[in-house]
Amino acid sequence: MAQLLAITNTPDLVDQVYRVLLDAISTGQLAPGQRLTQEELAERLSVSRQPVMQALRLLKKDGFVADAPAVCGGPGKSRGLQVAPIERGWIAQVYQVRGALDALAVRLAAAQATRLDPELIRRGRDAVSAGDVKAMIEADLAFHQALYRAAGNPLIEQSALLHWHHIRRAMGEALQTSHLRETVWDEHQAIADAVASGDAARAESLMQHHSGQASEHLQGQIIQDNAIPSIPPSAPGQLRGSRQQR
Repeated sequence: MAQLLAITNTPDLVDQVYRVLLDAISTGQLAPGQRLTQEELAERLSVSRQPVMQALRLLKKDGFVADAPAVCGGPGKSRGLQVAPIERGWIAQVYQVRGALDALAVRLAAAQATRLDPELIRRGRDAVSAGDVKAMIEADLAFHQALYRAAGNPLIEQSALLHWHHIRRAMGEALQTSHLRETVWDEHQAIADAVASGDAARAESLMQHHSGQASEHLQGQIIQDNAIPSIPPSAPGQLRGSRQQR
């Protein structure tokens, strides 16, 4: 497993731990079903257990962490926490919402023949070339945010970002596949070209296809992943952070 980002010593330690763990969940460094313990995470991030405990509570509330099934004991008992599984039905619903918002955004942006910054596409292609899943996700968000803002309706971006963390996690799972990495920025370029030319119908059609393909691909991947045996616990010491005062 790749190392998590080191945490600097600031007052917002709980938020930092939350974001580091959310990044790891989103990019697949912490995989669905992987068990999580306060002690191990605190040691690997070089922080005390308190911020880890609070961060895990927040992650559980937000649906990224769940109670783990008991290794032994009676039915209904839970032992610790695990990264919440990605459910096919939930992903389909998330992408339905995202697809509708994105289609509206490109239609409005195309009505103004908005030209997006070419740097957005370049950043995405560079991230793919580097094989950096986190950078791919950040570049994808930047591209879609640019479309939301070009639409001229702030409610589109506000609504989309309500579910962005779950979308981000779904993307992290999808982008583990190299084929999808190679095609996504070609699709983004085609969408940007249609928006810039003022072709609202083509931009909307391309966006609907783009969202639908991503949803179908990920749902298929979830079915495949569910057929794979559960993930063994990760080896200690793979996640490291800078030393914090305990």
